[in-house]
Amino acid sequence: MKRIPLLPTLIVLIAAAIMIRLGFWQLERLHQKEAMLAQFAHAQADRSVHPWAGGRPLPPSYSLVAATCAKVGKIAPQAGENDQGNAGWAHVAECTLPSGTSVRVVLGWSADPKTVTWPGGPVTGTFVDRGKAGPLIYTAPPQAGLQPIARPDPRDLPNNHLAYAVQWFAFAAVALVIYALAVRKRLRG
Repeated sequence: MKRIPLLPTLIVLIAAAIMIRLGFWQLERLHQKEAMLAQFAHAQADRSVHPWAGGRPLPPSYSLVAATCAKVGKIAPQAGENDQGNAGWAHVAECTLPSGTSVRVVLGWSADPKTVTWPGGPVTGTFVDRGKAGPLIYTAPPQAGLQPIARPDPRDLPNNHLAYAVQWFAFAAVALVIYALAVRKRLRG
């Protein structure tokens, strides 16, 4: 009489348990992401302008801030869209605030990648914390004679944790079914 192989069974069960745990972890991330998106939406709905001199704490992402660019570094064009959805160039300046904090300031949009000049000074706009990439301020009104840039919108952030959770649960189910069929065939054969 043939027996169920212990080591392969143990390996498959451990792998399935890990996949199920990853599925539950993605469900936890889903709730965290939904809470974060709700905070962003709340900050975006607040139309008051918050002064920010730099440093910590950072303003909430998607809130309106007023800051002063005391020193302008490199200004470079990057791919971007205007407020009408047309592709073109976002002109981004590296700025140092009076506190010494570095921030990138999206000055505005143009169809031409030609570098613009901007002396710095006060700006208002939407603040977005990009984590390790650093904070950004999307100016409104645009600076340096540029056109309005597309405003950042938290609804554009992906929230696909539910799909990932379903995938992990499906992977675990498929692994268990395939293994059960293989063991059944072995025991019958």
